[in-house]
Amino acid sequence: MQRVTSETAEGQVLPSDREVLTYGGFGIAVRELAQQVVDSGWVPDVVVAVARGGLPLGGALAYALGTKAVGTLNVEFYTGVDERLDDPVVLPPLLDTDALRGLRALVADDVADTGETLALVRRLVGEHCEEARTAVLYTKPRSVVAPDYTWRATDRWITFPWSAQDPVVPR
Repeated sequence: MQRVTSETAEGQVLPSDREVLTYGGFGIAVRELAQQVVDSGWVPDVVVAVARGGLPLGGALAYALGTKAVGTLNVEFYTGVDERLDDPVVLPPLLDTDALRGLRALVADDVADTGETLALVRRLVGEHCEEARTAVLYTKPRSVVAPDYTWRATDRWITFPWSAQDPVVPR
C-alpha cells in the first residue's frame, strides 16, 4: 500500500486525499486477508464476489484459500467519485442462490464505504446458505456493516489498480 500525493507510477496525477493500491500491494493484501480467514478457523465452501469492484478480490481470495467454487452478484451503487444511487440495486445476471444451500459463503468486495452494498449482499446470500461472512480490502469508518475480515481501514477515497485509469477507447 502506498499513499501517493502527486503522481502514480503511470504518471496519473491524483489528489493527495487518495489511498492508492497498486497491483503489487493488492497481492500482499490478498494473502494477508486470506490469512485472517484461515486463522479464524472458518473455511468457506464458496466465494461470492460483488461485481464489479469485488471481482479481482473474489477470484484472488478463492485461489489463496483453495476454494474452487466462485460466484458473482452484480450490484450497482456508485455512479462516480463519491456519487451514488439512493440504494444499491441488484443487476442481472443473477446468482443461482439455490446452489448456496448448506454452504458457507465468503462475500468479497473491494470496500465497505457506506456498507450498504455489502449489507445487501450479505443478507441476500445469507438467506440461502448455512453461513455468510464478509471480506473486504478496505473499510471506511461510516460503514453500516463491520466486515468479518478487512485488510485496512481508511477514511480516504481509494484508487484501485483496476479502476485507476479511464476505460480503453478506440484509437
